[in-house]
Amino acid sequence: MSKILIIEDEASIRRVLVKILSEENDTYQVDEAEDGVAGLEKIKNNDYDLVLCDIKMPKMDGVEVLEEAKKIKPEIPMVMISGHGDMETAIHTMRLGAFDYISKPPDLNRLLNTVRNALDKKQLVVENKILKKKVSKNYEMIGESEAISHIKLMIDKVAQTEARVLITGPNGTGKELVAHQLHEKSERANFPLIEVNCAAIPSELIESELFGHVKGAFTSAVKDRAGKFEAADKGTIFLDEIGDMSLSAQAKVLRALQESMITRVGAEKDIKVDVRVVAATNKDLKTEIAEGRFREDLYHRLAVILIKVPPLNERRDDIPALIRHFAAKIASEQGNVVKVFSAQAIQLLQEYDWTGNIRELRNVVERLIILGGNEISETDVKMFASK
Repeated sequence: MSKILIIEDEASIRRVLVKILSEENDTYQVDEAEDGVAGLEKIKNNDYDLVLCDIKMPKMDGVEVLEEAKKIKPEIPMVMISGHGDMETAIHTMRLGAFDYISKPPDLNRLLNTVRNALDKKQLVVENKILKKKVSKNYEMIGESEAISHIKLMIDKVAQTEARVLITGPNGTGKELVAHQLHEKSERANFPLIEVNCAAIPSELIESELFGHVKGAFTSAVKDRAGKFEAADKGTIFLDEIGDMSLSAQAKVLRALQESMITRVGAEKDIKVDVRVVAATNKDLKTEIAEGRFREDLYHRLAVILIKVPPLNERRDDIPALIRHFAAKIASEQGNVVKVFSAQAIQLLQEYDWTGNIRELRNVVERLIILGGNEISETDVKMFASK
């Protein structure tokens, strides 16, 4: 059930909006307020998924309502309702954080598309917040080695800035942990962190995934859809494996960074976005540039701050702490008692060649917990952790 508040001083317009929304979807629960003061009071005392707010109203105009609402509940998308003479003001409200604006009298399709898109974005924000609460401990950085201490120090220095960060390092080293720490320690922490694995999305779909599309833009585009950049507005977008992104998509990402504007596939209207970009790759982007697979101008836009995550073989001092961390985590997940690793077992694991890095270590720890004795011994390691 989506709760929608309509703040509009003209009763006839309110009735039209309520009728349109109620007939469109019986899961929309529509509430009304006759002016800005009443509307703001309702926003304070209720949890709405969307607010439609007129701009020109008595007592308190829509701009004031928007500014106050964003202070109280910044996650609520607000769509402004503008008269013919209010268009300049409507555009101004977009800069203040409004999701969109619609003109009077409301066009049916435009209204419904805007409402659907706004609710989609709100749902993404809610899901991200729930997920963040569940997984924040999963992104804890374990270790006190010189290499990890240096990375933690860099994160503390960089997180509070708006500088773009490029994270490099082999697969399995934990580059996503750095991205999460940068976001959670930033001023954007209360807004979404949207992750995109560029290597997992087919090249022909990456632009739609990042920037969204309009209905009919391609065969399977049956409705308008917001992209990841819009979903990350006011927050952070994490472009993982950016070295695998197509040159066409790279050009559009470059424009988004240069102009803070994106365009949905098949659309002509530009959409302003306020997004911090953090990228990661396991590739040598300078080699990719030399071979014509990556744009040099995009590299320099992304690599304002470079953070290199070392392979596990270069931070062996952290292996005992990582083993204890994974052992406790696996025991919690499986509802078992935490198993202890003997000093000899830990020493032997420290000597292994960890080509798969932390991801491989985690798998080996889980295998030893399942197959080993009550205390994981050197013999268990030799028997079950052999490569």
